Amino acid sequence: MEMKPSKEKLVEMAHYRMPFGKYKDRFLVDLPLPYLVWFRQKGFPKGKLGEYLTTMLDIKENGLEPLIRKIQREFPKE
Repeated sequence: MEMKPSKEKLVEMAHYRMPFGKYKDRFLVDLPLPYLVWFRQKGFPKGKLGEYLTTMLDIKENGLEPLIRKIQREFPKE
């Protein structure tokens, strides 16, 4: 089964900020890869944050951060 994220979810994820911890208030795309790998090992949080962290790990592991930065520029948060 192929999953296609909606435009709205991608825009929301591009502007989503880490709500707690050492990297609080940073955009998820700005989180270091080892931090995301640590979450994968320990377990992602439940809900939207966990979903976005999982997706961001996939994005970073595949070198797609420029896509998220482009979304941030072209679809500014209102």
